[in-house]
Amino acid sequence: MPIQATRRIIPVLASLLLVSACSNMMNPPPQPTLYERLGGKPAITAVVDDFVGNVAADNRINGFFAHTDIPRLKMLLVEQITVGTGGPGTYDGRSMKDAHHGMGVSDADFNALVEDLVKTLNKFKVPAKEQGDLLGILGPMKGDIVEKKA
Repeated sequence: MPIQATRRIIPVLASLLLVSACSNMMNPPPQPTLYERLGGKPAITAVVDDFVGNVAADNRINGFFAHTDIPRLKMLLVEQITVGTGGPGTYDGRSMKDAHHGMGVSDADFNALVEDLVKTLNKFKVPAKEQGDLLGILGPMKGDIVEKKA
């Protein structure tokens, strides 16, 4: 190839590389969802199983679950967390407001539940960022769960 042709090709190749690099910067690869970062359904199921065990052993709040269908509760929690964190499927349970209406859940009860969840997340060594992201999704439900005293 003559030198003249090489001198014309090099700037063209450099321009193409620059355009390609800029395109990649403008369209970064998609970030993994919280569902993926948590480890997907197997990890969420393991966390829910342990968490429900913590709640069952917690005398501050286990009375709320005395007449609960525990396998169904676990299934619904897995669904809710899966969907809430960007995973596949749907949540077929009742709204948090409907599910907790009339139960008399207090701030202290809700906080005990969160403590039990954090205990499980720490046991499974869930990183702080993922814990914060998950609690950030679940935290706003507090207003639908806790009943304010009249």
